[in-house]
Amino acid sequence: MSPKEVIQLAHEQGVQFVDLRFIDLPGLWQHFSIPVAGLTEGLFDDGIGFDGSSIRGFQTIDESDMLLVPDPESAALDPFTKVPTLALICNVRDPITGEAYSRDARHVAQKAELFLKGSGIADTAYFGPELEFFFFDEIRFDQTYNCGYYHIDSEAGFWNAGKPGTPERPNLGYKPRYKQGYFPTPPMDKFQDIRSDMVLALQSVGVEVEVHHHEVSTAGQTEVDIRFGTLTRTADRVMWYKHCAKNTALRYGKTATFMPKPIFQDNGSGMHTHQSLWKDGKNLFYSAGGYGDVSELCLHYIGGILAHAPALCALIAPTTSSYRRLVPGYEAPINLVYSRRNRSACVRIPMYSRSEGAKRIEFRTPDGSCNPYLAFAACLMAGLDGVMNRADPGDPIDKNLYDLPPEIARGIKQLPGSLDRVLDALEADHEFLLRGGVFTRDLIETWIAYKRDNEVDALRLRPHPWEFALYFDI
Repeated sequence: MSPKEVIQLAHEQGVQFVDLRFIDLPGLWQHFSIPVAGLTEGLFDDGIGFDGSSIRGFQTIDESDMLLVPDPESAALDPFTKVPTLALICNVRDPITGEAYSRDARHVAQKAELFLKGSGIADTAYFGPELEFFFFDEIRFDQTYNCGYYHIDSEAGFWNAGKPGTPERPNLGYKPRYKQGYFPTPPMDKFQDIRSDMVLALQSVGVEVEVHHHEVSTAGQTEVDIRFGTLTRTADRVMWYKHCAKNTALRYGKTATFMPKPIFQDNGSGMHTHQSLWKDGKNLFYSAGGYGDVSELCLHYIGGILAHAPALCALIAPTTSSYRRLVPGYEAPINLVYSRRNRSACVRIPMYSRSEGAKRIEFRTPDGSCNPYLAFAACLMAGLDGVMNRADPGDPIDKNLYDLPPEIARGIKQLPGSLDRVLDALEADHEFLLRGGVFTRDLIETWIAYKRDNEVDALRLRPHPWEFALYFDI
C-alpha cells in the first residue's frame, strides 16, 4: 500500500484520527494520535517528532528529539476505538542525521532480513509464533516498604472449586483442574466466545489465524495461533496480537497477561516459535528421508540455535518471570537438544506433515514477554551463524527428557536458570548478533544494563513473601 492509498483508505472509512505506534526497547507498544488532516504524503517521508527521553531504553534528555516515520504497508483500522482510527506502525529515525535509530527494534528486524538476503544463504525467513497467555478476572499487586503481595483471581481457577456462590453468581463448577486445561469443550471451557471475538479482531487488521483453544493451565490459559510470515511482518502481528488480546479482555470485564509464569505450580505461558529458511520458493529445511525429513542446512541452523541458546535467552525469555517457567516438570523446554515430535526438547521438528512446505523447526524456549522484533532477529542470526560455521547440533534424543536415568540426564546441557545468568551469557557471547550491523554494541549494552538495573536488581533487593514463611521464626 502506498501513502496515497493509505490516505484514500482513511477517506473511504471515515477515519478521524491516525494512531502512530512504535515499540520501546523492552517490548511495549507506544503511541500518540493526530487528527486525520495530518495524514499527508509528506508524513511518510518527513516523519513527526516525539520526545525520545521519555521512552524506556531510548535517548537521554539532552538528545531527546526523535522522529517517527510511518510504514504505509502497516495501515489498519483499530477495531477497538469508538472514534474511527487508523493505526500505522512506525520506524524511529534520528532527526539530525536522518538515519534509522540503532535502538529501534523494528529496524533491527529489518536489518536481519537484509542480512539474510545479502548472505546468499536464503532470501526469506518465515516465523510462526504460538503465543500463550491468560485471561483473568482480577489482578492486584503492590510492593511498599512494609508490604509485598499479589493476588490473582479467575472464575475458572480450580482454586475456586469450593468457593460458595451467590444468588447472582452461583458456583456451577466446571473449572479446569491444574494441568488439565488442554482442549475441554464448554462449559468447562468458559472462554470460547472471548477467544472467537479476539480472532475476529485479529482478522479485521489482516492477521490470519489458524486455531484457538484453551491451554493446559487452569484459570483461562489461552492460545490463538497465527499463520507464519516474514520476520518483521510477523513481529508486527505479534504486537497486534497482544493489543487484540488485552482489549478483547477489557470488553468482557477481564484482563489479559503475557507474563510467563503467573500461577504457582501450573504451566506457564510460552511463545513456541516455528522457523524456516527459503530461497527462490524452495524450503531449505526440507530433505526427504533424513532424520525428521530435515536438511543438513537445517541441522546446522539448529546447531547455531543450541550453541547460542544461553545468550539468546536474554532476548527471547528476557524477564525474571521467564525463569519461573523454564523449570523441569511443566513442559518447559530447558534441555539443549533437538528431537522430532518431542516437546521436552528445546528444539522440536514437527511431524504433522511430510510435505516440503510444512517442514520447519519449533524453538520452544521463547515467551511472550520478549520484544518480538529483537527475539526473531536474534534467532535468525544464531541460526545463520550455525549455517555459516556448519555447527553440529549433536545427536537427537527421542525420549522424555524429564524422565531419563540420572547418569544420562547429567550429560544433557540445560539452559541457565535465571535472568542474571543469561544476561552474563549475552555479555560474553554476542558477536554473532553484530554481523552486518544487525545488532549494535550500543543496543546490546543498553539492553543488558536496563535489564540488570530495572529487573534483576529491583527484584533481588526486595523481600519475597515466601521468605517470611521460611525465615521469620529464625
